[in-house]
Amino acid sequence: MGKVYEIPVRTGAHTQMIDITGEVKKLVAESGIKSGICMIYVPHTTAAVTINENADPDVVRDFTMEIDKIVPWEDGYHHMEGNSAAHLKASMMGFSESVIIENGNLLLGTWQGIYFLEYDGARNRKVYVKLMEG
Repeated sequence: MGKVYEIPVRTGAHTQMIDITGEVKKLVAESGIKSGICMIYVPHTTAAVTINENADPDVVRDFTMEIDKIVPWEDGYHHMEGNSAAHLKASMMGFSESVIIENGNLLLGTWQGIYFLEYDGARNRKVYVKLMEG
């Protein structure tokens, strides 16, 4: 049960974090669900989703800078498309997140936001959101 929604995301950089919290909150509000689960899923092998701080933009800058150090774009990979780093980063971060819905709101922490993570941009992407009442 539950309905699946699609959020289009246009990325503009090779590595990018895009705050999609507002779009997800809007879907929850419009659904009328008061109690349930919100599942956020990214159907791409070179993009991901995470929950992290969204109050200080330096967190995004630090995050993208460090992930590029941990998994450099050029490192002798064998994948013929040349985007192995993007595949590795996406798998490390993960393709889904779940958030509790209570009293019609996402139960995110005070400083938490939901981020779409691009690792092979710029591209037109999508995020699926499934809202389940219960």
